[in-house]
Amino acid sequence: MTIRNRVSMVLIVSFAVIAPLAGMEWQSYALHCAAGLLVLLITFGLFALGAMGGGDAKLMSATALWMGLGPALMEYVLVASVLGGLLTLSILLLRVSPKFILNGAGRFLPHLVDKKIGIPYGIALGAAGLLTCTESDLVRWALGSVNG
Repeated sequence: MTIRNRVSMVLIVSFAVIAPLAGMEWQSYALHCAAGLLVLLITFGLFALGAMGGGDAKLMSATALWMGLGPALMEYVLVASVLGGLLTLSILLLRVSPKFILNGAGRFLPHLVDKKIGIPYGIALGAAGLLTCTESDLVRWALGSVNG
């Protein structure tokens, strides 16, 4: 369960390239960077407490860079929290399900049934990013320029 650094780097570098091409003003650019930094500080604190993985913290921060400070970021955090909660509950229920264990499904999904391994929260973060990305003005511009 590792989120590769290149995933976050692609988000960061693509933001750095696309934002100026979109004509984003420097003040807005700075606010987007502030969003990424704020989320990084919060998630780094959660990582230090053992409540979040390092890859999750980097992915969430890189996504926040695209969302900026505002409703898009709030929606992303809310959707990620709900999806993460549902994912966590599902995996915890799966881990104690006699039917799942007796049928041997644990052999095919060893990370999900191993109680020593955490929850793959990156799944929820990625899904939340995909579900809410169109709330970001920058993403709307990028999609609009591709669609013509």
